[in-house]
Amino acid sequence: QPQFMESGGGLVQPGGSLRLSCTASGFSLDYYAVGWFRQAPEKEQEGVICNEKDGTTLNYADSVKGRFTIARDNSKNTVSLQMNNLRPEDTAVYFCAARYWGCSDSSGGVNYWGQGTQVTVSS
Repeated sequence: QPQFMESGGGLVQPGGSLRLSCTASGFSLDYYAVGWFRQAPEKEQEGVICNEKDGTTLNYADSVKGRFTIARDNSKNTVSLQMNNLRPEDTAVYFCAARYWGCSDSSGGVNYWGQGTQVTVSS
């Protein structure tokens, strides 16, 4: 059964860093765009960043540009999100996602989701 398992997350002070990872099993990331979404309390889910199969990165959230980096390692079937200079407004549940038909800031059409991991930025 295909799975997309997340790790990382937690509590960090403003200005700190965190790294989230997702490992795919039962399917190959070679064939999928991979990205990250987040949902803050009482807000709708939003697309954050995405990496196409050809390696092109798309930033959907202006607020994370220059601070968040996505990376994939197809040999290990993993995707990571490096988050630097975190702000309280980055507090959310973060989800990795794999989408066969390419990147989109919409959650529609996602084939596989991670289980979600909480990121809390607070002093």
